[in-house]
Amino acid sequence: MPVNQAWLDLLHEEVIDPALPICDPHHHLWDHPQSRYLLEDLLLDTGSGHNVRETVFVECTSMYRKDASEAMKPVGETEFVQGIAAQSASGQYGETRVAAAITSFANLSLGAAVEPVLEAHRAASVNRFRGIRHNCGWDESPRIRKSHTDPPKDLYLDAQFRDGLACLGKHHIVFESFLYHTQLLQLADLARSYPDVSIILNHVGGPLGIGPYAGKRDEVFQIWSKGIDELAACPNIVVKLGGISMPINGFGWHKRETPPGSEELARVTAPYILYCIEKFGPARCMFESNFPVDKVSCSYTVLWNSFKRIVKDFSADEKADMFRNTALRAYSIEV
Repeated sequence: MPVNQAWLDLLHEEVIDPALPICDPHHHLWDHPQSRYLLEDLLLDTGSGHNVRETVFVECTSMYRKDASEAMKPVGETEFVQGIAAQSASGQYGETRVAAAITSFANLSLGAAVEPVLEAHRAASVNRFRGIRHNCGWDESPRIRKSHTDPPKDLYLDAQFRDGLACLGKHHIVFESFLYHTQLLQLADLARSYPDVSIILNHVGGPLGIGPYAGKRDEVFQIWSKGIDELAACPNIVVKLGGISMPINGFGWHKRETPPGSEELARVTAPYILYCIEKFGPARCMFESNFPVDKVSCSYTVLWNSFKRIVKDFSADEKADMFRNTALRAYSIEV
């Protein structure tokens, strides 16, 4: 969905607590015919007033190798982002270290045969490649779009997929996952089965709010919270707080005449974010932008203001974890 910048510009807010250091652990970079988000676009957002020190790129099927085998095509994305990270590291684009860590894609359903792909990713970015994301978002309703990896039902229960996941633990590579609230127990089972694999849960676990879930916010929250309880009991999982301003979450902000402000965002999303913080603890939570995907609903300034409002009463050390330190630890980013 293309971003309507003129619509976002209808609302302006002053930045809350502009000195607070931030590592944004989830954004994308791409160049599609109808949507472009590259270094200069990201820097317009990160440079809008919040103190964003580092960012983490997360795979989005961008710039795959054209002539490689199907398994090796995703390595092109790592090469592409490594180049952008090198641009940023030159110091000519400001102080934000863009793509200080890179999460790529490899088809873990290859099983043990995924190892050469992992080696190729690491060779493409020796100093920044940290993780693999293989999403499994799937729902019975045709109105719920499957993850871009086109997963089958119950992907995380598949034996060959699990053989591929085991390779991540062997090579100390982080596993990153986005799925829907109805699937959280599958991820919990995966985490318990592979305790040596560090797992990052994206977007607070994907509470759906469209299709058969529209108008059922309380029912969805009950199912979602039970899944979060199970995941929080797994010490190898950390959670990203954010990514719930997408159309699939059902809040409908992108359809309004004017964008929401940070007070409204905070009020609506706080139940999910505070529940995750309560269960995981600040040291296992990290705020994320999920830009430019969430940009269809709000600006970068407003989004981070909403996060700061939600945790305004937390201690300085707890805020330091959630806004930066948890991400630095999860992705082994040196500062």
